[in-house]
Amino acid sequence: MNTRESPSSYDQLKASIEAHVPVSAATVLRGPNAGEKMLVYADRHIGTLGDSAFDLRVIESARRLLGEGLSETLELNGPDGPVEVFFESFPPPPELIIFGAVHVAQPLTTIAKQLGYKVVVVDVREKLATEERFPDADEIVLEWPDVALSKRSVDASAAIAILSHDPKFDEPALLGSLSTPARYIGAVGSRSTNQDRRERLKAAGVDDDNLQRVRGPIGLNIGASTPEEMAISIMAEIIAARHGRMGGPLTTATGKIRARA
Repeated sequence: MNTRESPSSYDQLKASIEAHVPVSAATVLRGPNAGEKMLVYADRHIGTLGDSAFDLRVIESARRLLGEGLSETLELNGPDGPVEVFFESFPPPPELIIFGAVHVAQPLTTIAKQLGYKVVVVDVREKLATEERFPDADEIVLEWPDVALSKRSVDASAAIAILSHDPKFDEPALLGSLSTPARYIGAVGSRSTNQDRRERLKAAGVDDDNLQRVRGPIGLNIGASTPEEMAISIMAEIIAARHGRMGGPLTTATGKIRARA
């Protein structure tokens, strides 16, 4: 679909963002048609930057950056020479799925929401998984992990935190999580608990590559002891994984401090 930009394009962009529909706004900064804007979706685009062949290059770049969750200025070849285009990506919010409505899950939910995540809390215990205990959660699911995951579409931007200490709950959660492309999978427990868990998962047929995807003990090593500190530790590791960082101190870091955004 291709229609010229209308005066309501801002409203369309705003509506898409509010509805969590992935969209990229491509604006010509320098070159012919400076100031012109195109909205690019996964299956369509709205507007034109003046040339159909150039539009295709813009659409390709917009969808690539949108898939990576990046906003960036690129210089592309236009019909009359280089054209500078700013791509502002609005991907849907990343999802954090928390298995286990335990104490740590409460501050983790709040922190994740403040960071723009869609938070889903999964537990079979109705007394724990309540709106009163998790007022910031977008969704509370009263099901076993494998059942809950079988009904969800989990993409590569998702993070999964398994906070239960009960093998009857956390191992189905891990097996189900490893069947998804989720970028982050973390499981609570001591080193010995996680080692035992890995042995059981291996016996269940999980290969070494998938075992390496499980971060356990969950979180960064900041000496966390309270539920709030543990939530910060977990969320910090999720952020680091999202940006491909190790999570060490900035005083010893090399390269750029901030991730591309």
